Amino acid sequence: MGRPRTNDAAVRERLVACATEMFATRAQESVTVRALATAAGTSTAAVYTLFQGKDGLIREVRDQAVAGLFRDLTAVPDSEDALKDLYALAVAYRRWGLEHRHLYAVLFGGAQSFVPSHRIGDGDPVRPLVSAIERAVAGHVLAGDTTLIAVSFWVALHGLVTLELSGSLGGAAADAAFRSTVDAVLRGWATPSSFTGLRSKE
Repeated sequence: MGRPRTNDAAVRERLVACATEMFATRAQESVTVRALATAAGTSTAAVYTLFQGKDGLIREVRDQAVAGLFRDLTAVPDSEDALKDLYALAVAYRRWGLEHRHLYAVLFGGAQSFVPSHRIGDGDPVRPLVSAIERAVAGHVLAGDTTLIAVSFWVALHGLVTLELSGSLGGAAADAAFRSTVDAVLRGWATPSSFTGLRSKE
């Protein structure tokens, strides 16, 4: 009887799924290659064959999180109203975080977090937010440094999603907090002429 395959797509998928949950819910040092392999029903050799070890598996999980959030945000269409687009992007960000709680935890606080910086590449998950903010600044709807606006907007969204994921916010209270917080952040950066016209809409 031949040896069972350890490098097929099904095993790879199981390893990524198990690693995503484990890295999101446990301390990184406690997640061993053996524990990952056992959870996925495979051998430790498969982790090395498919990912060259634990670090490679961490990178794969993180890359899937980045790609998933980026894909959902870039699916939000641009319009002539940059503020409307920012609200739509905020809604998409929140939805992705709530629907992919483990990937979100890995990306923003888990085993290997994405850290926003002043150098935002085309494939970074916050790029669509930055692009909409750049259009709002260019259109004199928002005023200020684009990076600072983006960071404050992201901090607000991250805080809201984190509170929802922890169970501290839920239901109507979460919806109300989301709308009022997004509205408040945008009002804080709004130009005088656009301030009174800002209204949150999902």
